[in-house]
Amino acid sequence: MLGVVHHDDVVEIVLANPPVNALSVQLRSALAKALSDALSFPHVRGVVIRGQGSFFCGGADINELEQHNDPWLPDLIDRIEAAGKPVIAAIQGDALGGGLELAMGCHYRLATPSAKLGLPEVKLGILPGAGGTQRLPRLAGAETALDMIVWGEPISALRALERGIVDRIVDQDRIVAEAVAYARSGQGIRRTRELPFVASDEAFDLFKSKNTRRLRGLHAPAACVEAVRAAAQLSFDEGLRREHELFIGLVKGEQSLALRHLFFAERSARKIEGLGKDIARRTIRKVGVIGGGTMGTGISINFLSRGIPLTIIEMDPDGVARARNFITASYNTAIAKGNLSEDQVEKALSLLEVTHDFSALSGCDLVIEAVYEDIELKKDVFRRLDRIADSSAILATNTSFLDVNKIAAVTSRPNDVLGLHFFSPANIMKLVEVVRGTETGPDVLATAIEVSRKIGKVPVVAGVCDGFIGNRMLTPRQANAEAMLVEGATPEQIDRVHIDFGMPMGPFQMLDLAGLDVGWHRNPARIDNIKDAICSRGRLGQKTKAGFYDYGDDRKPRPSEVVEQIVGEFRERAGIPLRRIADEEIVVRTLYTMVNEGAKILEEGIAQRASDINVVWVYGYGWPRHKGGPMYWAERIGLQTIVDGLTRYRDRLGSTFTLSPLLKKRAAEGRSLNNE
Repeated sequence: MLGVVHHDDVVEIVLANPPVNALSVQLRSALAKALSDALSFPHVRGVVIRGQGSFFCGGADINELEQHNDPWLPDLIDRIEAAGKPVIAAIQGDALGGGLELAMGCHYRLATPSAKLGLPEVKLGILPGAGGTQRLPRLAGAETALDMIVWGEPISALRALERGIVDRIVDQDRIVAEAVAYARSGQGIRRTRELPFVASDEAFDLFKSKNTRRLRGLHAPAACVEAVRAAAQLSFDEGLRREHELFIGLVKGEQSLALRHLFFAERSARKIEGLGKDIARRTIRKVGVIGGGTMGTGISINFLSRGIPLTIIEMDPDGVARARNFITASYNTAIAKGNLSEDQVEKALSLLEVTHDFSALSGCDLVIEAVYEDIELKKDVFRRLDRIADSSAILATNTSFLDVNKIAAVTSRPNDVLGLHFFSPANIMKLVEVVRGTETGPDVLATAIEVSRKIGKVPVVAGVCDGFIGNRMLTPRQANAEAMLVEGATPEQIDRVHIDFGMPMGPFQMLDLAGLDVGWHRNPARIDNIKDAICSRGRLGQKTKAGFYDYGDDRKPRPSEVVEQIVGEFRERAGIPLRRIADEEIVVRTLYTMVNEGAKILEEGIAQRASDINVVWVYGYGWPRHKGGPMYWAERIGLQTIVDGLTRYRDRLGSTFTLSPLLKKRAAEGRSLNNE
């Protein structure tokens, strides 16, 4: 739990609570005792605190958020700060949350070049509750403190040095020696609480006004602003009390409960039935991607950025040049934004090969097909791939709804085949649906999960069905949304209801962004639905500046008279009377129906647990994080509420609608959908 090393007149205390040195009550107790013992020795001139492994300290134990066990972290940090001998934080790895608060309670801070420092508590719907909102602005000023605390993103050691959060950057192999020397240097004691901090009320009001949209409806970011404001207006001790009041209010709130559910849901998604840790993983040294379009190049960037050599196959010379140019342009944008250095980009691009020679895939350990969403085309690709790829290679299809088993069946090795459904833009979106086919081998599945995490994705395992987890749940939402257009709603009303709910965009805005031609049969003479009719007019979404909405150069959606006319024609042919549709009906028919479909997915074993569905929708479709995902949200408002709403509008839901027996049963029993 904790180690102590004596360097003559300096004591080194090593936090050892793997994997992230979380500040559990046991570690806090051990640290308090070790610190007290070290300071009691007359010959000791100072103390160094560092972490074991790749973390300095990852923060508090989330399971203890609502507990007040002695020693309480704020009290422990106060003791460190009040010490009569210098205490040095040697930040040799990430210092996050309570870990950074601990470091800021020390008198000086040294960090290695690769260290990251951050206060990500807002992502759990809370704020730093151990003095972080009071000490960080005293070290770094209002602007940096607000950015780090309100948005929760870590910064590099170099930026921390520039902003006064750390005092020196030291190489990894010298950090302990330099920290010990610092303790002996006679620098004296510098208590963060005693540093001045001045900021006007206008600075905080301006921050809020500039970020109105990002802050809308979110409790924790707003509380973070107020806590930092308190640091400027109150004494340090009064500011601590205000921080604690705000923290207590947040930790018991609905938004924090939802965000903490997601935190644990993401970790639960890694636990796959029948997939033990003893299953050997295949080694992925080189990756191939078939298709150099937007999706294929986006997928490729993930691997290149992690130092994995990659070959893209494009079938024509123009496609080869286009794919390489797209990736180069993406990396140049990253350089311009300061996210990557020129050296990092040069290294990534040196790992890239783009060619039309299919045989170049023969040396790849993982091949991902990313061609157009047509099953016959994909089957042809896999037949060819089966002949060329190494016998140990994993073959993956990036399909969003097609039958992975049928694709696998055209090969001689269906056990090596699975789906890897990336979300667009694939180099940014974190979700990957890992689709397990009937014959997918356990080692193939385990390797796909591992490599997805290696490239920074959040993998969720899904079974084979039309649309898997996410897109299958979109089907009833979209069907009802289009039906309500004919009945009397407008695209603007339906989208507004979803945006008010917390979605980044509504169903029709999302379709326009993705492109209405995705999945379209491309026959202008065949018009089966409103979407077909809109496509037949050449209105394919934002890329043509016309879809369900009209778009100008600013890409903002505007109501379309053409779409209004198309919808009116459908209404007239169907003989459906125009009526007023209430917002409540839109919620039931688009969101409640998604929950119902999610329950069916659980019944069929397509998803292993309800929380997996929540992870899919938060990371892949923009479900508001502070509402925890569709299945969590349903349980918070009550499963019986969902059942009653669906029953109330049953006659409006279409002849194919059926209520999930699992949903109905669990609602009647008052049980969770996650229960066995």
